[in-house]
Amino acid sequence: MTRPAAVGVLLMAYGTPARPEDVEAFYTDVRRGRPPSAEQLADLQRRYDAVGGISQLAARTKEQVAGVQAALDAMAPGEYTCRYGAKHAAPSIENAVAAMAEDGIDRLVALVLAPHYSAGSVGEYLARVERAAAPLGISTGAVKGWHDHPVLIELLAERVEAAFAALATTPGDPLIELLVTAHSLPIRIVEGGDGYDLALQETAALVANATGAAKWRVCWQSAGRTPEPWLGPDVLDVLRLLPAEGRTGVVVCPAGFTSDHLEVSYDLDIEAAQIARELGLRFGRTASLNADERLCAALAGLVTAAVPERR
Repeated sequence: MTRPAAVGVLLMAYGTPARPEDVEAFYTDVRRGRPPSAEQLADLQRRYDAVGGISQLAARTKEQVAGVQAALDAMAPGEYTCRYGAKHAAPSIENAVAAMAEDGIDRLVALVLAPHYSAGSVGEYLARVERAAAPLGISTGAVKGWHDHPVLIELLAERVEAAFAALATTPGDPLIELLVTAHSLPIRIVEGGDGYDLALQETAALVANATGAAKWRVCWQSAGRTPEPWLGPDVLDVLRLLPAEGRTGVVVCPAGFTSDHLEVSYDLDIEAAQIARELGLRFGRTASLNADERLCAALAGLVTAAVPERR
């Protein structure tokens, strides 16, 4: 009897240029085929240069994919095959699905390596998977939001506690505030009621409760440079408010991101940290989850619960 092909697992992230010379093509894809102006391109290249020339995202995502594969192999040896697909870089989501079809896979589970669901972010990835898979006869299942998963909350809480301990001058220092962030989106998306903003609020409340943080709030970061309004307040604007509110320190927990990349290593570690120094604030940023074994095991569990029936 022929053994059925393994279930495919497509793990997805935003993507990043592989080399400095790829930045323009990447930025053009992000802009839906509209090339950036010379000024826009120079600004993005400057940010990459500030973090070493390219983002860590490709390497960290590769490690996450390997970690989820290892966790699935431990749970069900030989039953799952993981691949990576990027929204704006190679390998694309569509190419990854096609490669699964070539391997004889007829069922796949799609999971975006970001915990908070929005139709304008995670939903776009999942729609692309479905469009690519349907003509190939592949049944699809999806892991959508996992913003309240107990393991996610536990891992974030551990990192918040470590960041507070590194800054605190007294136990439970009440002058340090916790800012929980995620990538901003255009306001029109959440006005449709998809719950992205509420999901981040829930994550933040769960983490604050787990850590006992006395002062905390949700804010947003890395908004796109477009004319339409984006979710706020922006983390940089909130930082500027803290001294007048009596805070002397701040811990930023980028709960909407699972790995090190430009929005963490530049927008927070360089830009936000510089503003904090100028304001005289002690500044800390929680360590990224990256390929933490407990995270990978939790994601593997979500995958096994989302396996679809064959067509």
